[in-house]
Amino acid sequence: MAQFIRIYNENPNPKEIAKVVKVLQSGGLVIYPTDTVYGLGCDITNTKALEKIALIKGVKLEKANFSFICNDLSHLSDYVKQIDSATFKILKRALPGPYTFILPGSNNLPKVFKKKKTVGIRIPNNTIIRTLVAELGNPIISTSIRDDDDVLEYTTDPELIFEKWQNLVDVVVDGGYGDNEPSTVIDLTDIPVIIREGKGSLDIL
Repeated sequence: MAQFIRIYNENPNPKEIAKVVKVLQSGGLVIYPTDTVYGLGCDITNTKALEKIALIKGVKLEKANFSFICNDLSHLSDYVKQIDSATFKILKRALPGPYTFILPGSNNLPKVFKKKKTVGIRIPNNTIIRTLVAELGNPIISTSIRDDDDVLEYTTDPELIFEKWQNLVDVVVDGGYGDNEPSTVIDLTDIPVIIREGKGSLDIL
């Protein structure tokens, strides 16, 4: 059964953060808060953990469109091809924030994603998840946890999330109530294209 760990966004407790990081390092799956909906993730360098998430989501890992959650823009050069200054300015304006940006992937993508031409980058305005990523030392894979209920697509109550996911993941981080509106997805591989309108305003373009 998963651990249920309460972490406060304003001032994350280093001991609790360390517990979650240890789970990520050992290939565990973690559900965590963001500035939009709760997400499911693992260390992007752990293939077995990635395969577990793909299995849960019912997708083939090589074809899965998972985003990378980064702590800040310094990770960009690791996984993204060089981008022009106009694109970088959009990222600077929008992040941290409720956006997922599709960018051209570099040759340094983890082995399982080598064939992918693009990568989704997310830097949420949420201290808990960004601290976890910073302590881990590299991005984590992110995919939102959808609900079976057609009316309410995303569960916002961490206790209900735990109830549903406790046998599928290793940790559920309780960071308070989540949002039920996902991130805005914008493709920046060429001229900006809005893939999904979500919580993030389009004024940044």
